[in-house]
Amino acid sequence: MHALLNHLGAVGFTGAPAGHGRDGQGREILDFLPGQVPGYPLPEYARSDEALFGVGVLLRDYHDATVGFAVPSGASWYFSPRSPAEVICHGDIAPYNCVFRDGRPVAFIDFDTVHPGPRIWDVAYVAYRFVPLADPRREEGLPPVREQARRLRLFADAYLLGGSDRNALTDTVRARLEHLIGHMHDQAGAGNQAFAAHIAAGDDTLYRIDAAHIARYQAVFRAALTAPAGE
Repeated sequence: MHALLNHLGAVGFTGAPAGHGRDGQGREILDFLPGQVPGYPLPEYARSDEALFGVGVLLRDYHDATVGFAVPSGASWYFSPRSPAEVICHGDIAPYNCVFRDGRPVAFIDFDTVHPGPRIWDVAYVAYRFVPLADPRREEGLPPVREQARRLRLFADAYLLGGSDRNALTDTVRARLEHLIGHMHDQAGAGNQAFAAHIAAGDDTLYRIDAAHIARYQAVFRAALTAPAGE
């Protein structure tokens, strides 16, 4: 992770902290990035079109900056690498891991889940979190389906997402949620109390509800993603 962060700085990407190794107690030393990291319920600035577009641009810049990263020999990853390994995926980009200044997303934090993978694996999760692609019936204030479709297209355009990835995006969001649910249960089964608490709180059920919502309206989302510009 530190090698990646230092690579990002070396190639001019400013949207991540630099790594400075460990202190005498084995704790990681990272740059502090000033700004606001929103929690839930999200503040208005984190739900704006400008924030969504900015996250898409920042994600594209991050991915592009990871191309050419020389993975250190013997490197291990929190999540297993996925094929094709086009970039180094962040693995957990969400509002709670995004630094805002003056209402604009300027940096990502919490890079411990980085792993090689295809661009769309990260794009799908960021779309889920920032659009967001959640069932509007499960929580007050979530955008309705047509608004989700509009915002999904805005995000894909900001990222400059290619045609084949647009066609695969909704399926990938669902696959990403299934992966997350499986990871939660694997960790809880291994004794991780934090993940056990998430399951006890019903977080895995919410992800299943959202995955079913995305499947239900897949045609609407795909039409928005693939319509000619201006329609």
